[in-house]
Parts: sequence; C-alpha cells; structure tokens
Amino acid sequence: MSRETNKTLIEKGQNQGSDGVVDDSDLLQDLLVKTSRTFALAIPLLPDPTLREVTIAYLLFRIADTFEDASVLWEKPQQIGALEAFGDLLREPSVERARELSLEWQARPSSEHAGYLELLDRTPDVIAAFMDLNPGAQQVVAHHTIRTAEGMASVVERTGPDGVLRLESIPELQAYCYIVAGIVGEMLTDLFLLDRPSLEPIADYLRQRSVAFGEGLQLVNILKDSADDSVEGRNYLPYDIERQEVFDLARQDLEAATEYTLAIQRSGGPDGVVLFTGLPVALAWATLDKVEKEGPGAKIGRVEVFAIHSRLKRAVAAGRPAIRSRRPETSA
Repeated sequence: MSRETNKTLIEKGQNQGSDGVVDDSDLLQDLLVKTSRTFALAIPLLPDPTLREVTIAYLLFRIADTFEDASVLWEKPQQIGALEAFGDLLREPSVERARELSLEWQARPSSEHAGYLELLDRTPDVIAAFMDLNPGAQQVVAHHTIRTAEGMASVVERTGPDGVLRLESIPELQAYCYIVAGIVGEMLTDLFLLDRPSLEPIADYLRQRSVAFGEGLQLVNILKDSADDSVEGRNYLPYDIERQEVFDLARQDLEAATEYTLAIQRSGGPDGVVLFTGLPVALAWATLDKVEKEGPGAKIGRVEVFAIHSRLKRAVAAGRPAIRSRRPETSA
C-alpha cells in the first residue's frame, strides 16, 4: 500500500494493523449502507476478495450516478465536468487529486441525500481502496466505471434546457439502461470470473446474459419509481409506448437473470456469488408483480424482503435451485 493511501485513511481515523495494512472495511460498509438499498443486503453475501471488489465498484458507480442525478441542483456543464473529471481520476488514480475534486464537488452540493454527500466527502478513501485492489480487479473496475461515466455524460448532454430527460422509444430506454445498469452486469461478470476456473466453461453463457441482468433490475426500478421520476424531470418511460411492453421486457430480462444465477449455482460457483446474484433477482420479481398489480410507487415491505432473503439462503444451503424459472414450459 502506498504511503499516500495510508496517510489518507489514517487521517480519517481508520485502523492500521501490525502488518501495516489499513483496515477500511468498516468505512466502506458504512458508506454502502448509507447509499444503497438492495445492494447493501446483497454485497455482504459475497466471498472475499469479490466482496471488497464489488463494494468499491458500487461506491464508484454511485459517485458517477450522483452527478448524473444532480440536474435539480447543478447545471448541465457542471454535471458533465464532474463526470469527465471522475473518469480522468480513474484513468490516473491519485488520492491527492481525489481530495481536490472532493472539495470542488462539495462547494456546491449536488444532492440533498446525506449519504451521497458523505460519499463525495469520502471519495479520497474510496479511491485509496480502489488503488489497493489487485491489478486484475482494478483494471476491470476502472474500465467499466469509466464507460459508465462517459455514458452518463452523454445522457446529461441530451437533457433539455429545463433539465428534463425524455426517452422516446424502447431502444432509447434500453440504451439508457445499458449505460447505468447493463455495464454493471458486464463488470460483475468479469469480477466473478477472476481466478475462478470452475466458471470458465460458462463464461460465454454468463456474458450473453450479463446485460439483460442489469437491464432487468433497472427496468423494475424505473417502473416502480416512474411517478416520482417524472416529477423530478426524468421521463424514462416513453409516452407513446404501452407500459405493458416495458413489463414484458422486464420479465424477459429477469428470466435471463434467473438463468444467469442458476448457471453459476450448477457450475459449483461460490454460494456467496449465487446468493448475491439471486437476491436482487428474487426481489425484482416480487417488486415487478406488485407494481403491475398496484401501480407505480408500490414496493415490497421489509417482512417480505426478509422472507425472500431467508428462503433464498435455505435453498442454496440445501442445494436446491436458488430461484426458479418462470418460463411456462419449465414452471412447476
């Protein structure tokens, strides 16, 4: 670990062990809980070192997402500038540069969400943790996060002078979902495959479904949050498209995500990876059913989340399929 990295985390009050390695796991977990919902439940299920890699990747993606969502408080040039500077930071990571940018970003807050603002304040620590990833994981995380930041800048660029984003077709909706979620699916797949020979035979199978995995989760969120998003100037659902088309696409994607999870399980992948992939998919299926029945804003409660979580863990522990396909020809 570099002296610069140690200095940053020690100044923030992190612990340093006798071997000189700074333990920042509590800090990263705290930031995860404060900035996430579903993934704060799912990421801790992962085995090391994937747990740390995905935690850091999630926080980096969340930083970019905060800038993309800042249209209410920031003007377009500031959003694009922040996304470009963030991409440059990942190309040439530096804790000192992260400090400078963190101060710039906080001079005029981009969000009213306390967790997101704290994450921007802690950007130097997240970058320090990113710099300490093994080279393979660092390359994967940087590559995909930069792609997302660049894509988000293009999304901001196409918003109107009123800060409103309007998507006009299903292909445009899918292109947006790819930027903010499909790339995440590709990145996760690359991280899962690192140093796991047992998964190599299904690498192509997973990659073919990785974009749909992310897209499906994103579509469920868009359908659930469509009323609130519209008020805030984000019109992700095209006006001229029947909403049922989006529900059908989400179900198709979630089926691919189900196949993705079951393939990892059948190939002897770590239980933690199976649980991590299966939990958001199971929650998305339940949420989609509820939104289709009750309309935007409907969501599953904590009791149901806990029940789904517990059921998934029991199934994996017993060697049963983590989640079941809903294809008519295979459903029970």
